[in-house]
Amino acid sequence: MSGRQRIFVVSTMGEKSGLPRLSDDLGRHPVVLTAPTAEAERVVRGLRVEPQVDMLLAPARFPRADRGHRLDELVRRHALRDRFRDVVVVTDPATATLLLRVLAPDQLPTGGAVTVVGLPRGDRPVAVRRAAIAGIVLGIAAALAQPMVPILAVSAVTALGGVALVVVRPVRHLGREMLLAAAICVVVVLVLVAGSARFPAGW
Repeated sequence: MSGRQRIFVVSTMGEKSGLPRLSDDLGRHPVVLTAPTAEAERVVRGLRVEPQVDMLLAPARFPRADRGHRLDELVRRHALRDRFRDVVVVTDPATATLLLRVLAPDQLPTGGAVTVVGLPRGDRPVAVRRAAIAGIVLGIAAALAQPMVPILAVSAVTALGGVALVVVRPVRHLGREMLLAAAICVVVVLVLVAGSARFPAGW
């Protein structure tokens, strides 16, 4: 699901044929939410991931009218903390069905123990601080190396690398970081060169 965060809704009483593949399909460090039941514990044990037990996922004989919205809010809250980690929800069949109705009302149930829902997500955010530090370091390096290489060559190479990465979706955020670093590099070089021209004895 390119461009979507995967939510694995696992029914503890469904057909178990899909469970062995679940651990293989999951990405690194998934978030696992589970009901406080023995059945859910058995499923999670096979995933070998430390779960987060939530009482809201427990079976409810007389569910509240807003239970579906509360389940939806619970899952989305955990998903939003890191939009690039898979989320696994292990609960009883009734709660799983209710969650799927509010989380993905247009998606047909798969009929197995595991149903995968894709939540839309944007690109990874740019690490501005890392880009700024890289730009400053590159700018200082470019200014110091100016007798040997064209003064803006470092920033130009960085910018070209950034443009190349921007078109590749999985690493688009790295491309944007490189472009930002290249821009900061140019500013640092210009400031240092202007300073050296004004105070040549101190450069």
